[in-house]
Amino acid sequence: MKSLRFALTPLALALALPGAAMAQNAQSGPVLAAGSTVLTVIGEGRTARAPDLAMFSAGVTSQAPTAGAAMSANAVQMTKVIAALKAAGIADKDVQTSQISLSPVYAEQPVGPNGIARAPRIAGYQATNTVSVKQRDLKQFGKVLDTLVASGANEVNGPSFQLDNPDSALDEARVAAIKSARARAELYAKAAGLRVVRMLTITESGGYAPQPKFAFAEARMADGMPTPVAAGQVELAASVTVQFELAP
Repeated sequence: MKSLRFALTPLALALALPGAAMAQNAQSGPVLAAGSTVLTVIGEGRTARAPDLAMFSAGVTSQAPTAGAAMSANAVQMTKVIAALKAAGIADKDVQTSQISLSPVYAEQPVGPNGIARAPRIAGYQATNTVSVKQRDLKQFGKVLDTLVASGANEVNGPSFQLDNPDSALDEARVAAIKSARARAELYAKAAGLRVVRMLTITESGGYAPQPKFAFAEARMADGMPTPVAAGQVELAASVTVQFELAP
């Protein structure tokens, strides 16, 4: 359960110093009627949707005795991987290079006669090229993964399931957040023997990145078995901080 933050101004102070309370409110926000107080609550709303977009990365790691040979071999294989993505229906705009690296591969040296380990020597080089991919047809996702591996990809990571256009889902979560805030305000007002007069301020806070909800992907590439992928749902959240005016 999410933590709840609220602040209830003591009624005794508001009643004893109505002039001071009104002067303070005039400086910091809406003017309150004499005898009123302010309640601040946080409301949260959530909504879930079936994803229509999967983000994943695919690439090739190659090793060779020289740096040039490693890069050359990697380029040949990566060209096949990108061609396989296009053949699988992935648009050019949905494929973006995310990493190109070249690093030495060290071989361990035996310990010398004096018991001191010798410095490792460079035995070859490793080249890596990775692309980030947006898969829009989730029904074909498993086949795309198998096609990539068959074309020479030896690194596949992901997926991250998302909504291509989350605006409507986020709006639903925002409405739920306001309703939640209002319900909590009514609860606290009733417990304090007061009533909710109006909302004074509404502040949207926090992030709205989709969070996976029972979503997973399982890779099985042996014996020609298709790769099963279950997208599940993604959950979006909205959070608002609302100030209410309470009165007797």
